[in-house]
Amino acid sequence: MVKDNLAQGQDIGIENVLLEAGSLNPINNFPIWDQILTTDSTLLLTLQKVIGIAGPKKASPAASTSKYYPADDVKTPLPSRKSKKNPPKVRASITPGTVLILLAGRFRGKRVVALKVLESGLVLVSGPYKVNGVPLRRVSPTYVIATSTKVDVSSVDVSSFNDAYFGRAASTEEEEFFAGDAPKAAIVSDQRKADQKTVDAALMKAVDAVPMLKAYLNAKFSLTNNDKPHNMKFK
Repeated sequence: MVKDNLAQGQDIGIENVLLEAGSLNPINNFPIWDQILTTDSTLLLTLQKVIGIAGPKKASPAASTSKYYPADDVKTPLPSRKSKKNPPKVRASITPGTVLILLAGRFRGKRVVALKVLESGLVLVSGPYKVNGVPLRRVSPTYVIATSTKVDVSSVDVSSFNDAYFGRAASTEEEEFFAGDAPKAAIVSDQRKADQKTVDAALMKAVDAVPMLKAYLNAKFSLTNNDKPHNMKFK
């Protein structure tokens, strides 16, 4: 009957096809595929059109990935549409000649004089070195407190100082391997010493011109348990 209806172009149901093949189990109505495969080829093609080819689909093979991965996280720069990036912004209270209080690093608690803001956004400062031992260095404006005390630094020439001046020479992996874990002693070049003396000579004249300023720069900043920094005005 199914063959006659199929030849006449009539619609046939899946139940009729399975009953014609005798492939319905009377207990649980599950198709018996072994009986279907032994029937006529025309009936088998009809079943493929109605219910598709039986069997689970095989999962596509996973893409082969390398077993190597870096030990540390590798930071990748985020894509940016800007061809020219704006220079970093620095607080308006940090200007050349402002006395700053360092809050982090080796010289935390020291008072220094801001000389200029570099292109990277870091601030070039000096103690002076002769007063409190802070040499020419770069500090982050995030970790400083700007006071209301000002020093005239118009006579101090800092035009030759930039970020490349404070860069370190790149060392090879072989040198780092044989260096071991022992810390290396800091080696100050003769050029750096000469520049420090030149800057301090001009800066000390401005410091000596203000009474008690030398003692103020030499005093270390600290807080006690009863101090309230949010209510303080740093002078």
